[in-house]
Amino acid sequence: MQDRLRALFCDHLSIYRGKYLPGSKIGTDSSRFARATFGVHYDRDLLLDAPHARVRDGAPDMELRWQAEDIRPGWETNTQVVIGDLYDDEGPLSLCPRGALKRAIADWQKHGLTPKLGIELEAYALQGDESGKLRPYDAPGGVVYGTGPFADPMHINDMIWRKAEELGFRLDMITAEYDSPQFEYTLTFDDALQAVDDIVLFRLMAREVALNHGIVLTFLPKPVPELGGSGMHINFSFTDAQGNNALANGPKGGPAHMNDLARGCAAGLLHHHKGLAGLVAPTTSSYLRLQPGAMSGYWQNWGGDHRGVTTRVSGEGGKKARLEHRMADASANPYTACAAVLQAARLGYEAGLTLPAMETGDGFDKIDAKVGTAPNLRQAMRDLAADTALSDAVGRELVEHQVFMKEREFRKTRDMEPNALLDFYVWFV
Repeated sequence: MQDRLRALFCDHLSIYRGKYLPGSKIGTDSSRFARATFGVHYDRDLLLDAPHARVRDGAPDMELRWQAEDIRPGWETNTQVVIGDLYDDEGPLSLCPRGALKRAIADWQKHGLTPKLGIELEAYALQGDESGKLRPYDAPGGVVYGTGPFADPMHINDMIWRKAEELGFRLDMITAEYDSPQFEYTLTFDDALQAVDDIVLFRLMAREVALNHGIVLTFLPKPVPELGGSGMHINFSFTDAQGNNALANGPKGGPAHMNDLARGCAAGLLHHHKGLAGLVAPTTSSYLRLQPGAMSGYWQNWGGDHRGVTTRVSGEGGKKARLEHRMADASANPYTACAAVLQAARLGYEAGLTLPAMETGDGFDKIDAKVGTAPNLRQAMRDLAADTALSDAVGRELVEHQVFMKEREFRKTRDMEPNALLDFYVWFV
């Protein structure tokens, strides 16, 4: 088979859409798709009135565009891969998640600061049983921070690691997480767009490598009801014009060494806590994970080296100074989630918001915070719609579309059963 190009975008449901194009088109820079893709739900239900999807307007085209230098080696035989941006006839498509991240980056660059991101992904490994139903991957020796064959008897993560290195992904870590068979994947800090492009492609590659060996790797926040949840922790910092870490306040980190930029960012994340949930935790499964005492980002609080808070200030200073936001999960589109976190942080910094007292409770039996996220997806969407400052920053039309689509998702699960979409979630997320 001759070389071909796999052109991709990650949509509103965090589902990968794309086309295979022949080798003769590798030198091209665009391909067209039906804009009505943004009216499609997990169960392939086409919602005719989805805002700005233009389903009733004849389902016109949108265009996926990319740069030649963004084409990179793929993990399928004779296949290169590229992620692009979506456009309509008037310019950048308002619903494009990658475009939302680009706007967030540009908004920070107006302050002379370039966002850097490091993303931690958690996932469960599942396999089919005799009846064909999915069950947890058989790793009875798995423990938190487990390595080796007891945690991963089929060496699935060895294969993922080798392929990642071959493709140029810069892995920081793979390890077993608290529940078996749960794993964590972390890539190296990078400029924001590069970091999210990498994590989006890495997630797809890891799922497809695992599937080729009979394992379904799902990044769903709560795929196994009796086990813990999986998150997508978003770590961020900024470089200034001289290339220095703008969050650093000397060689030491932690709350005692936060500068005004760090305090403003943390204050913004707290101020927009409830609105953020609708963009970074956007499925019914998300609210099975977001619970008090679950170290999941439920509480409107912050602290230092404390996994029971939502906004965590790293104890590392200097070049490694950073903030970590712990609410998101990978059912969110990573571009949208990172854009939302960066915009909430920017709004806090620009407004000079005051950072309240940090959490002193243990995160389990004692918690200072009084406010948490919404109890369900419907209320999270109402909180998002009510946060007009955050909605305008991320993109008004994108948020209107999100609220509509997720309200329908809530109805599907409420009117049928809580896990009505679980099979679709597991295969797509």
